[in-house]
Amino acid sequence: MASREKFEVSVHTSPGPTSGTFSHLWLSLIGSQGETPPTRVNEGECHLLPGSTCPVLVQTDSSLGRLVLVRLRLEVQTGFPNLDWHCSHVEVRRQHERPGSRPEDAETQVFHCDRWLQTGDGDMELRSGKLCLLMDETEDKLKQQRHEQLTHRQKLIRWCVFVDGAPHCVDMNTLSELGPNLSFSRTSQQLNVHYLKGFTGRVQAWTSFSELEAMFVHSGHNNDIAKKVRGHWKDDWYFGQQCVNGSNPLLLRQIRLLPPHLSVTPDMLRPFLPEGSSLERELQTGHIYLLDYEVLDGVPANVVNGRQTFVSAPLCLLHLNQQQQLVPIAIQLQQTPGPETPVFLPSDPGCDWLLAKIWVRSADFQYHQLISHYLRTHMMAELFCVATLRQLPDVHPLHQLLMPHVRPSLQINLQARTLLLAADGLFDKMVGCGLKAIPVVLSRASKGIRYRSLCVPEDLSDRGVDKLPQSYYAQDALRVWRALHRFVVSWVDLYYHADSDAQRDPELQHWLDDINTHGFTRSAGFPRVFNSKAEVSTYVTMIIYTCSAQHAAVNFSQVPLCHYKEAVFRDDAHRRLLEEVQAELEMISEDISERNSHLELPYPYLCPRLIDNSVNI
Repeated sequence: MASREKFEVSVHTSPGPTSGTFSHLWLSLIGSQGETPPTRVNEGECHLLPGSTCPVLVQTDSSLGRLVLVRLRLEVQTGFPNLDWHCSHVEVRRQHERPGSRPEDAETQVFHCDRWLQTGDGDMELRSGKLCLLMDETEDKLKQQRHEQLTHRQKLIRWCVFVDGAPHCVDMNTLSELGPNLSFSRTSQQLNVHYLKGFTGRVQAWTSFSELEAMFVHSGHNNDIAKKVRGHWKDDWYFGQQCVNGSNPLLLRQIRLLPPHLSVTPDMLRPFLPEGSSLERELQTGHIYLLDYEVLDGVPANVVNGRQTFVSAPLCLLHLNQQQQLVPIAIQLQQTPGPETPVFLPSDPGCDWLLAKIWVRSADFQYHQLISHYLRTHMMAELFCVATLRQLPDVHPLHQLLMPHVRPSLQINLQARTLLLAADGLFDKMVGCGLKAIPVVLSRASKGIRYRSLCVPEDLSDRGVDKLPQSYYAQDALRVWRALHRFVVSWVDLYYHADSDAQRDPELQHWLDDINTHGFTRSAGFPRVFNSKAEVSTYVTMIIYTCSAQHAAVNFSQVPLCHYKEAVFRDDAHRRLLEEVQAELEMISEDISERNSHLELPYPYLCPRLIDNSVNI
């Protein structure tokens, strides 16, 4: 006769002030040999309050076998508000009904949840145990649960085309469609914009630099870096610093040959090169760099406050001089040379040269906002997030590693598409690249994305900026990339013991295929399949870096990198890896802080203490 079993179940509500609910909670235990009927958890004096624990006794007449799943279902209570409930975890203590059994014989399993449940979700099944690959599953019911979770997600999380030729996004239009588990509330300290708010409705052109000075006095009087910028913004050496260490350090490229459509001659540039040198020699020694905004050529310009704006597509030549400063030496404001497209030189009248540099900075703003920032971090993060939700189940080790880095992208990008990049949004009202330019620029720029350009060591080397003096972006980016890569390699090694494990992981390969199908062309150089653990590690590092450090470099952040709140990172093996990478990132932070203390213009943007895990602003 099969032995009866008793299970002491403890249901733990998360401690957040809004985590509780009035709704009824039903619970079933699922074993390898059967399952229990649903049991009401919150009955009598037991309520699902924030931080509470609800005990419930579940009895069976026969053995369930190995306990593999806990099923939860939330049901609205008539006459009460239908509130979401945040479950921390469920503990199940098995006690055998057999002669001579003792309390210490009981087995306790923890089923982590750490998510919101809604009455409309239906059944939610929780697993106990460690993360694992599909090939390591030993129970058919757990294999089935993986499959059913992905099937359900693929019905809810669908692909959508925002711009033809650009990476696809999630097919949702409102934040309510995301649900509470894919939404977030930003609680970090915001910038003080008190003195800037009133300028959003200004339609008048600035009449003088003194007006700008008055605005700056109020908004930037406590910002030491802003004060230094105020004193040097006209200087050529500072223009070069912006190209190397500014908000858009991704375009500068070393060249050995001049672009054919840049209308300069050696004689024109000789006065700005070292005495006795030549343009050819400076090119061959790697001292000539280029900013090329070809992607903006011919894009439709916006009408702002009833006035037509203009967008240039400059070519800007820069020289690394004998003082190890990168300075501009020639600017052509459009791509097609001719009488109406002169080349501006440092020897031109001061206002002409200054205006040429301002036009370059204006083009750089358009490029930075739409390409370096939105396309190369926000859209990339959303692409990786949607594929991860659709193809990697929760128990997959890469799902757990990646979600803290990619999850916030869904909400912030949805808000961007509906508020910033929509009719009457910020771009429509204020930016030279208006709504008509957005699809043109994003489509063109997407065609230029290469896998190597998203991998820091290859990108810096290909552009010739890895050894550029005073390129603090390059120096810091390499150190952060290498620290993340070591962390990811160790994580991958925990679950993939041989290259063949990666090759035989169907969920991993389907994930990569989903990303490629909705993101990149074959000519872009992205892997089509994973043949080795090393390829997996590099790819995952690229994703984490893109969503965290790269976003910080072209934007800003305030939460330390690789600090996770998810329960999975408290597992012994995971915690050790996390402590190692956190220690290394802290050392990098200390080194950057020490270096910056000696710089007139510090570069703090890739200090790991200031790098958020994700794209969330």
